[in-house]
Amino acid sequence: MVCTPSSPLPALRWDLFCRVVDNLGDIGVCWRLSADLAARGQQVRLWIDQPGPLHWMAPGALEGQVPGVQVRHWRDPLPAHALADWTPGDVWVEAFGCDPAAECMARMAEQLAQGDPPPVWINLEYLSAEGYVERCHRLPSLVNQGPLRGLTKWFFYPGFTAATGGLLREPDLLARQAVFDRAAWLRAQQLPTDAARRISLFCYEPPVLGQVVRETVQGKLRCDWLVTPGRAAQAVAALAEQPPALHQLAPLPQHDFDHLLWSCDLNLVRGEDSLVRALWAGQPLVWHIYPQHDHAHHAKLDAFLDWLDAPASMRHFHHQWNGMIPAGNTVWPGWAVVDSWRACVQAARARLLAQDDLSSQLLGFVAKKR
Repeated sequence: MVCTPSSPLPALRWDLFCRVVDNLGDIGVCWRLSADLAARGQQVRLWIDQPGPLHWMAPGALEGQVPGVQVRHWRDPLPAHALADWTPGDVWVEAFGCDPAAECMARMAEQLAQGDPPPVWINLEYLSAEGYVERCHRLPSLVNQGPLRGLTKWFFYPGFTAATGGLLREPDLLARQAVFDRAAWLRAQQLPTDAARRISLFCYEPPVLGQVVRETVQGKLRCDWLVTPGRAAQAVAALAEQPPALHQLAPLPQHDFDHLLWSCDLNLVRGEDSLVRALWAGQPLVWHIYPQHDHAHHAKLDAFLDWLDAPASMRHFHHQWNGMIPAGNTVWPGWAVVDSWRACVQAARARLLAQDDLSSQLLGFVAKKR
């Protein structure tokens, strides 16, 4: 059955495998994908080695309260009872090249020996705007070892252009944004509503953080900083000065993280999931890219800024925020400049909205491969 807009893919069983490397971004992407596929009628089993953070990230997920999604604790080795009621899914998604559980592959080999069809096996890769993404998207990779030798995996690359796998975007996203009440949400979080400007902070340890905080809170406009838990809060705690404009947030479920981004005038984000959500928010943004020891992230950041068509001031601030160039006497460009970035972000957002989202593309790809 070919998947078209008028003929959706019938309900299939998906096994999505996720190993948490660090900073929980893996969980963020995999949960959003699982929930979005389930909302489109698919049955998803999310195998994850560190499911605990889902307690606050996706309330009800671990208790089986999200229709269509079943979370399974991926242990090494996987105990026999974990597979007692398990039949290999129609689709396997290994997130970021983690390889499925060895026990699952052995069970699949048994099923194949009995004549069952193989799954559509997808290697969901990391997000990047670099040129190799378009070249490698949807390429096959032959499995050359192990019990499933001879099967084919398919590389699937999220991305920013029509020649990639697109970005995660729920069908009701724009409708939810249209009715969002910023003031009501801020009050529900016990945050002030009278600030002239708000900045969300979700970062690693930017070298210029202290300088930027000082320069924004000393300006004419009152600027509140809404600080997420974890490394951002730790980076703020390490500052010599603690202005009253810094507001520490509790861990936010994913839908409330979206609300945070919709409530702010500048979003300082990190990782994949938050970058994508900041693009959908349509507000000025700055991406703190995951640092790599060989500085490969510099090229990755510049590729994104090139795609974004970022103005020189936005590019310069990104380079300072990411420690790629030394900080000047003044780092903060001022709200007039930051506000000018909004047009750039919203133009990029419009380009993305004209493309198919990641879940839609996965569904269409699977339909063609079955």
